[in-house]
Amino acid sequence: MEFLILRFFSFFFFFLLWFAGDDAVVWAAQPRAVDVGVILNSGTMVGKRSQTSISMAVDDFYAGHSNYTTRVALHVRDSGGGVVAAASAAVELLKNVEVKSIISSLTSGEAEFVVQLANKTQVPVVCFSATSPALSPAHNRFFLRATISDSAQVPAIAALVRHFGWRQVVPVYEDSNYGAGVLPYLVDALRDGADARVPYRSIVGSAASDTELDRELYKLMTMETRVFVVHMVSDLGVRLFRRANELGMMAAGYVWIATYGITNAIDLLGVDDTEAMQGVIGVRPYIRTSEKISDFSARFKRRFRIDHPADEPTDPTFYQLWAYDAAWAVSMAVEKTELINSAFRRPESSGNSYSTDLDRLGVSPSGLALRDAISAGRFQGLAGEFRLLNGELISPAFEFVNVNGSTAGSIGYWTPTNGLSKQLTSKTSGPAGLMPVLWPGYAGAVPRGWEIPTNGKKLRIAVPVKHGFDQFVKVETDPTTNRRHVTGYCIDVFEAVVHELPYAVSFEYIPFEDSSQSYDLLVDQVFLRNFDAVVGDTTILARRSEHVEFTMPFTESGVSMIVPIRGSNDKNIWIFLLPLTTELWLGSLCFFIFTGFVVWAIEHRGNTEFAGDLPNQLGTTFYFAFSTLVFSHKENLTSNLTRFAVIIWFFVVLILSSSYTASLTSMLTVQQLQPTVADMSQLNKTKVNIGYQDGSFVQGMLQEMFHVQKLKNYSTPGQYAEALLKGSANGGVDAIFDEIPYLKVFLSEHCTDFTMVGPTYKTDGFGFVFPLGSSLVPDISRAILSITEGEKMGQIEKAWFGDPSNCPSQSNNLNSPSLTFQSFGGLFLITGTVSALALLLFLAKFIYQEWDELRAATRRQSSMWKKMVAVAKLYHNVDQQSLASKREDNGSVGSPYLSTPSDTSFGDRRSDDMAETLQAR
Repeated sequence: MEFLILRFFSFFFFFLLWFAGDDAVVWAAQPRAVDVGVILNSGTMVGKRSQTSISMAVDDFYAGHSNYTTRVALHVRDSGGGVVAAASAAVELLKNVEVKSIISSLTSGEAEFVVQLANKTQVPVVCFSATSPALSPAHNRFFLRATISDSAQVPAIAALVRHFGWRQVVPVYEDSNYGAGVLPYLVDALRDGADARVPYRSIVGSAASDTELDRELYKLMTMETRVFVVHMVSDLGVRLFRRANELGMMAAGYVWIATYGITNAIDLLGVDDTEAMQGVIGVRPYIRTSEKISDFSARFKRRFRIDHPADEPTDPTFYQLWAYDAAWAVSMAVEKTELINSAFRRPESSGNSYSTDLDRLGVSPSGLALRDAISAGRFQGLAGEFRLLNGELISPAFEFVNVNGSTAGSIGYWTPTNGLSKQLTSKTSGPAGLMPVLWPGYAGAVPRGWEIPTNGKKLRIAVPVKHGFDQFVKVETDPTTNRRHVTGYCIDVFEAVVHELPYAVSFEYIPFEDSSQSYDLLVDQVFLRNFDAVVGDTTILARRSEHVEFTMPFTESGVSMIVPIRGSNDKNIWIFLLPLTTELWLGSLCFFIFTGFVVWAIEHRGNTEFAGDLPNQLGTTFYFAFSTLVFSHKENLTSNLTRFAVIIWFFVVLILSSSYTASLTSMLTVQQLQPTVADMSQLNKTKVNIGYQDGSFVQGMLQEMFHVQKLKNYSTPGQYAEALLKGSANGGVDAIFDEIPYLKVFLSEHCTDFTMVGPTYKTDGFGFVFPLGSSLVPDISRAILSITEGEKMGQIEKAWFGDPSNCPSQSNNLNSPSLTFQSFGGLFLITGTVSALALLLFLAKFIYQEWDELRAATRRQSSMWKKMVAVAKLYHNVDQQSLASKREDNGSVGSPYLSTPSDTSFGDRRSDDMAETLQAR
C-alpha cells in the first residue's frame, strides 16, 4: 500500500513538471531581491530627473546581465529639501526596510547627518551630489562620493587667474557647509598657484532675499577688486547674477567666475537668466560626448515623460550621468557580494522606555563587504571612467565655458599634467592658453581685475611733514584760507607717474606730523589701513616691505658720508715725492738697477768702458743706468742685445718722466683740496662725533658701527654745514652720514667746502608705499620706469635741485691720487722681459764659446760654490792688453765693431789651460 502511495506522488510530481514546462525552472531559480534605498528631493527637477536616471540604470544593468542571481529593489524616499526630513527618511529605510545601501541626491548639509547614520549601521551611502570637501570619505568609512569634489576644481581656477595676471580675487559663497567647505582650498590655490591674494570674503545667506543680495553686491562695488569667484547652489547663484546685472555689475571691467555647481545648470536656464550672465566664465568637469550619451539622452527624455507627465523633459546634466553610474556601481557590487544572513544585527534591549529609533538601529552584516565591492568597482560609465580612489571619484579634466548669448561655449580646458590648453585630445593637450573670451559688458579686452572704487572715495595719501630738506616734500599752510599745500620733488614725481597711468586716480594728500620721529611710524600707518599710500622720501627697506608693498625706486640708492675739505701741498717741502707712490718709487729704482746690471753683464767682456777694477765698473754701471733718466749717458754700447734692451728702456723712462712732470706741475700750479677724513677707519680710530638726519633709518646703521654717545642728529642742510665746520672739538661733528639724494642736495648748496667720501652702503632708494597686494603697485612701477627713461625725471630734478653745472666740480680741485705702480705695470713688464731675454741670449752665447774652458775650470773644483766662483772668474778675467790692442787697431775707444777679445789671446790661454789640465791628470 505504501508503495502505491509513493508511486502516485512521484507520478503526480513529474506530471506537474511536464505541465509547467520552462516556467517551473524559472520559478525554481528566482533571483534574490536586495533592498537599496534612494533619498532625493522629489519636489525639485533635480530630484525628479535623478530618480529617472537611477531607475534607468538598474533596468539597463539587469537587461544586460539577465543571468545575475540578485536584483536591486529600489526604495525611494523624499528628503523634503531639509536636513530633518532627509535624516527621517534615512532612519525609516535603515530601521524598517533594512536597506543594504543608500543612493542619495542630497546637499552636503543634508548628507552629513545621513552619513553619520551610515557609519553607525555600516550601510554604505553612495552620494552623487554632495561635493563639499568638508564631508570627506577619509573621515567617514561608509561614505562614497560618486561625484567630483569641489576642491578638485580650484587648481583650474587658480590657473585661469594666473593666466590673466589678476592679483586679487574675492570669493562669493553661500553660508553653508557646501559654500564654506571649498574656501580653504581656493585661498591656498590662489596664493600658491596664481600669486594672488584674497582681500575680502563675501558671504551670502543660503536663504538671502534680493535686498540682502543687493546689500552685499553694493559692498563689492565699493572695493577695488573686480574678480569674483561665485560658489553656491545654482538657484542662489542665478539670483545673484540677476541682481548683479540689475546693479550694473555685469559691465566692462568686471570678471565673474562660476564654479561647476552653477555651471552644470547653465544649459537648463531660460533666456532671461543667461542674458543676465553674459560674459561669465564657468568651470565644469569635462565629459566627452559619445553615442552612448546621445542614446541615453533620447531614452531619458522618453522615460522622464512617462515618470513625470506634467514636467517638460530636457537633456540630462552631469548629475544625472553621475546618478546613473552610481546606481550601476551599486548593482554590480551587490552581485559580487555574498549577502548571507542579511537581517540587521539589532542591539539588545536596554529596558529604557525612552530609547529612540536611533538607539534601535541595527548593524548590516554585509555593509563592509558591499562598501569594499563598490570601492573596487571599475567600469566605463556615462560620465567617463568610474573609479573611486580613497572613496572619491577620480577627477577628470575640467572645461572652461563662456556664457555668450543663450549658450555657454567652450573656451579651453585644464588638466593636472598639462595645465590650460585650447583643445583637448585623448593623447596630448592642445595649444596653451584659452580661446577668445567675451567679457561682461561685451568687452573684448581682458579686464585688469581692479578699478578705483565707484563710491567716489579718494585715495588717502600720507605725506611726511619735514623740518629740513624740504626740496623733497614741503608742506605749507596758506594764512588766508588755512589750507595746506603740498609740493616737492617726490610730489612732482608721483603726480607725473599718475598722469602716465591709462586711467584716472583720485587722491588727496594728508600731512603726517609724527614722521620726523621715525619714517617707520609713517609706513606702519599704511599697514594699519589709516592711509591708502605714502608719498615722500621713504626708503625701501627689507623690514618695511614685510608689512607694506613698495613701488620701483625713483631715486638712486646708497648711504655715504660728507666731510669738510681743506687746501694742501702749499707748504710741503716734500711735494716732489707726491706724484709717485712709494711702491712706484721703489719699483722704478729696482728696474734702473736691473737695466744697468744687464748692460754691464753684456758689455763687460767686450767693452773697455765697462771693464777695469771693481769700483770703476760699479760707478760706470750705476752712472749709465741713472743717466738714462735724462738721456745724458756717454758710454758707447758694442752689443746689439744691449742696444735693443736700452731702446725699450728709454721708451719706459720717457713715459715715466713725462707723467711725473705733468703730475708735479699740476700739484704746484693748482690749489689742491683734501678731505679732512679719508675713510671709515680714521673715524673709528679718532672716535669723533658723527652726524645723521632726524627720523632716518641711518641712525640704526651708525649705532652698529660707532659709539651711540658720539652720534648727533640734525634736520636741515644749514645745520649740517654748521656742525661740520665746527668739528668735534667745538661741539660739532667730523662727518655726517645720510642717503645720497640728501647729500646731493646739501652739496648743491655747499659745493666748495664739503665733499662726499668713503664707501657707499647699498640701499634701494626712495619708493612709494602701498598696502600689501595693492593692484596699483605694478602700474605705478611701470609708470616710474617710463618717466625715468624719458626727459621728465631730469626736468623735475633740475626744477628742485638746480643745475649741477652751476656748481664747480670738486673733482678738479681734489687732490689727485698719486701715480701707482699698476699704472706702469705693462711698461715694466715689457722692458723687464726684453732685458731678461737679452741677458739669456748673451749667457747662451758665452757658454757656447767658452764651453771647454768652463768644463776645465769646473773639473778642478770639488764643491758647487767653488765651481761657481771659478766660472765667475773665467767670465771676469778679460785680457785688458788684448782689449787695448783691439782699441788701437780700430782707432777709437769703444768702437761699435769691438765685440769680443782677439781670438789669438784666447787661443793661447786655452792652450795653457789644457796643458795644466793634462798635467793635473
